[in-house]
Amino acid sequence: MSANLYDHAYSLEKAMRKSPEFSYLKQMYAAVANDAAASTLFDEFRNVQLELQQKQIEGRDITEDEVMEAQEIANRVQQNPKVAKLMEAEQRMSMVITELNKIILKPLDDLYGSISG
Repeated sequence: MSANLYDHAYSLEKAMRKSPEFSYLKQMYAAVANDAAASTLFDEFRNVQLELQQKQIEGRDITEDEVMEAQEIANRVQQNPKVAKLMEAEQRMSMVITELNKIILKPLDDLYGSISG
């Protein structure tokens, strides 16, 4: 009987929740959420980021004013230690997820790589 992939996926989810990277992310998120100024800045940054991503997806041009606004908010984010640490924690978690994706997709890479190679 073959292993149920969904059971493994749920085990991976539990392991991620127990990981040091996720624990640190939760701590940094709580620190931002409990600081009104940091929380407002983080929300503002996320909204600008999402708006620009949406424009890119739709193939619309991003104006110079929008780029300048995004840079100004990014500078303010870097100056706020709590938000900067949260962004760093998000980046760490993203790197873990990228590595997990590589591992999960390895069988497909091996399969299709053997056809073209």
